[in-house]
Amino acid sequence: MSREWNVAVVGATGAVGNQMIRCLEERNFPVKNLKLLASARSLGKTLPFKGREIPVEELKEDSFQGIEIALFSAGASTSLKFAPLAARAGSVVIDNSSAFRMDPEIPLVVPECNPQRILKGPGIIANPNCSTIQMVVALKPIHDRARIKRIIVSTYQAVSGTGQKAVVELRNQIQALSEGKTPESKVYPYQIAYNVLPHIDVFLENDYTKEEMKMVNETRKILEDESIQIAATTVRVPVFYGHSEAVNIETEKKLYPQEVRDLLKTAPGVIVVDDAAAKKYPMPIRAEGRDEVFVGRIREDISTDKGIVLWIVSDNIRKGAATNAVQIAELWARQ
Repeated sequence: MSREWNVAVVGATGAVGNQMIRCLEERNFPVKNLKLLASARSLGKTLPFKGREIPVEELKEDSFQGIEIALFSAGASTSLKFAPLAARAGSVVIDNSSAFRMDPEIPLVVPECNPQRILKGPGIIANPNCSTIQMVVALKPIHDRARIKRIIVSTYQAVSGTGQKAVVELRNQIQALSEGKTPESKVYPYQIAYNVLPHIDVFLENDYTKEEMKMVNETRKILEDESIQIAATTVRVPVFYGHSEAVNIETEKKLYPQEVRDLLKTAPGVIVVDDAAAKKYPMPIRAEGRDEVFVGRIREDISTDKGIVLWIVSDNIRKGAATNAVQIAELWARQ
């Protein structure tokens, strides 16, 4: 990338917005001017970028004049209102919310999987759900080789996926319990410390949660195969950062575990950690702060003839949100 770009980060003071700013700096993205946008409550704050303190400005309808790349990390309602305004002002919008993911006119992009969907001008590009991103990064090479027919996935998702308030709640609950006090639960309907909640987002009429159906619908869109049968169970666990997933797949062509290991060792964005004898496998504490997707526990699914089981772990704030968005910006800028 030989030129520099005027970049805005919407929702800059949130956990994902902060990480977007850090990713822009870490990856040396060619930023000419950086505008940080948030609600009026954040006026007066500054955030560091490349040794400077950048003031946070209030997000308004005219905030995107002269902005070429707008990274959105606010909620869906904010994106629905402001993303089209930014696109009309000439920006490419890379939106981390769920607002546009299933719009057939808007690309849903994971750079390792479908870079050909990147827009060539202004418009909106959707960033997928965190749990979907890490799964498709690992499954895309397998799908290309043997065509995946069916996916059963159970997730073990960190509290940071709910936001900073959930991180604080887990810390406070652990502290309260260590002192013999009754923990307060405000973010989640039940105590999350030393517990698991098989409930992420709202329940739908089919008794699946919205998070589970995101994984179903987004995976099909990214892999461009509506015939894949998918069932998901998404679970919140008392981990601060890093989502984990147990994934069972059934393929059209039979694959053996060593074939899958060899395939994933050369896959972009994937690190294979798979040595059962040495007790080596991916864990959230090893994935935290990293941008790769870690895959291990690769083995045959002994319940079916053409099945493979995988354990997939990634940092949900980085690859699951901020890093993926910045990677999309890099692809867009290059072309």
